[in-house]
Parts: sequence; structure tokens; C-alpha cells
Amino acid sequence: MGVRTAVAIVPKYDERIDKKTARACQNRPRMIEFFAGSGLVDYGLGEMFETVWANDICEKKAKVYTANHAPKPFHIGDIQQVDGKSIPPAQISWASFPCQDLSLAGLTSGIEAERSGLVWQWLRILDEMSERPKVLVAENVVGLISTAGGKNYRLLHLALQARGYRVGAVLLNAKHFVPQSRPRIFVVAIADDIEIPEELIDNAPNWLHSDAIKRVSLGMPGWIWWNMPHPAPRRISLTSIVEWDAPADPEVVMERNLNMMPEKHRQKLMDIPDNETFVATGYKRTRAGKQVLEVRFDGIAGCLRTPEGGSSRQMLIMKRQGKISMRLLTVRETARLMGAPEEFIIPGGYNEGYKAMGDAVAAPVAEYLGRNLLKKLTEAAYE
Repeated sequence: MGVRTAVAIVPKYDERIDKKTARACQNRPRMIEFFAGSGLVDYGLGEMFETVWANDICEKKAKVYTANHAPKPFHIGDIQQVDGKSIPPAQISWASFPCQDLSLAGLTSGIEAERSGLVWQWLRILDEMSERPKVLVAENVVGLISTAGGKNYRLLHLALQARGYRVGAVLLNAKHFVPQSRPRIFVVAIADDIEIPEELIDNAPNWLHSDAIKRVSLGMPGWIWWNMPHPAPRRISLTSIVEWDAPADPEVVMERNLNMMPEKHRQKLMDIPDNETFVATGYKRTRAGKQVLEVRFDGIAGCLRTPEGGSSRQMLIMKRQGKISMRLLTVRETARLMGAPEEFIIPGGYNEGYKAMGDAVAAPVAEYLGRNLLKKLTEAAYE
């Protein structure tokens, strides 16, 4: 991994925050965010927390972040070069650390490998601060819990517990808020000298805890069963995120993709009545040495990924007024699937935009976690 010196990206303009906004910033708990990416966590939590420092090594993601969050300070560079003594004090820290070594689609090298192992740099930096934040959040894929028999999570839990935190993990899927299946693990820790409000703790597993979480909790010191209410029913449909005027693939390409579909999927598509508007997504996968286009018919998109290869780009399959059309998801559609607002700026080309969204945290998930747990924990910790 290349080493870069962390430098602040400074906005090109010199806008001053008005006094009303400044007062609002002072009233919000301060947050420092590591592996901040394109800034959807900041967007989701922005009404509750004031980000005073953010970091990522990717210059392209930094452009997305600063395009939407300037003049907030963003430090681009290798986290291994960040000095904790230079970080401003904060009440909460969020880290969406790299998932490559924990993903079930990757090599599952583990939390001590080169990429996912950068989580230890986050903890080193917190150790170097004059005072660690009392509330911490670490976000990652479900492999954090399920791989290596739970060893990867246990290492992180014990490291947090040794630093004086009580810790619990929850599973939240973005499908509760947007039409995308995106399950993620959120490890939430609070300093063990803080009295936690009773409504935030359960005495047993609840809807937030998968079987894998239940298994990994066994024997873990300082474990907490976090409790939050069920989200309201989702109101956004897959059909509503479509840019209908985006150009579809040529007929010959569509026919080739149709022929890649399993027979049962193709027949199901053909059987949809001509007077219905139907939208689905699909991924090209290799099955038994043959490339196939597998389609979801549940009204939810598959999990967005980074566009490292052709198979990671998600197809949109549409049937409208009896006519079938196909194409890749547009960048704006990926943004909508991540809960980004229409005014969210995504500079760069297709691959850059797709990666900025595919490698992020869905904004409404961050907002839900903030309103129902993190805000209340910081209030209890700093009252």
C-alpha cells in the first residue's frame, strides 16, 4: 500500500458559515469519521452530529465528499500516517473500515490482513488522542461476524473491551429504507462508566440480532444487546428510482442478455401482463462454467458493489407497456438506492460514481442508527 501524507482539502471558495448555522453546530455532538468515503454517513447523521474531521485515502471519494460537505475539513491520506494527537476532540467516532478481507466474495483473509486490518490503525489513533470519544461505531459486511467462526469479530470486541468499552453488534439491512438488499454489521461501543438508558438495552436477542450474532456473543465480556424500534414500512419502490429516459441497450444486446437468463427467469418475465410496469435487477454470474443473468423478482435490488469487474455491475430489467428493455443502472439510480438526495453531487465518470455509491453506507441506515441509538448514547455520555 502506498503511503501518502495526510493533507486537508480546502474548499476553493471562502464562504463563511452564518451565525445561525454556527450556533447549531455548537449544539451538536462532534464526530470524527474514518474511512469516510463519499460522505453518506455524514449526510445521514448531519442533523444530529457535527463532523469536525474526516479521512479517506481515495482521492476520487474525497472529491465526492468535499463536493457535498465543504467547508468541512477532509484529510486525504493513508490512515497509518495519521497522528492521533492532531485529531480534534469529539464525542463520537465512526469507522467504516475496509471489508475486502472479511467479505464472503473476497479472500476472507481476516481482520488482521492488510486491508481490513486497518481497523487497528483507527484504534491506535483513538489511543493517541488526549481523550477517546465515549461512543464508537465500526461498520462492515456480515463477514465480520460470520467468517472464521466469529474470530474476526471477537478480536475487535476484545480490543474495544480492553479499552474500557461495553460493546454490542447489530445487523441492519438497507432494504428497510430503500429498495436494495444491503445487510451490514454495526458494532456500537460506549464507555463502560456511562449509565445507558434502559430503553436502549434488551435482556435478550431481538430483531437486530442474527443467529451469527447470537453465536459470536457467547462468552464476550461487556456484551450489550442493543435495542431499537422496528423501522416504519418502506415507501420507496424499485420502480420509483428508475430514470426512465436513460437510453436502453440496443436490441441485439438485450436479446443476448435475455438468452443468458435461466429459463424459469425468462419465462417469469414473459408472463408479466403487458399492462403492468415491472422493474427488476440482475447480476451476471458464472454457473457451472457458463455466464448467466440471474434476476431478482422481489422488488428489491441486489447489493451494490464496486465496479471492479463486469459482473459487479448490476443490470436493470424493465417491462413497460409490454416492451422489455435492459441496461446497466445509472449512477443516479445507484445514488437513489443508497438514499442520497437528488441534489447529491457525484463528480467523475460512470465507474467513479458507481464506486462512490457501491462502497458506501446507505444514508437512511446511518440516520436510523443515529436517531434511535447514537444520539441518545452521546446525550447520556455527555449530559
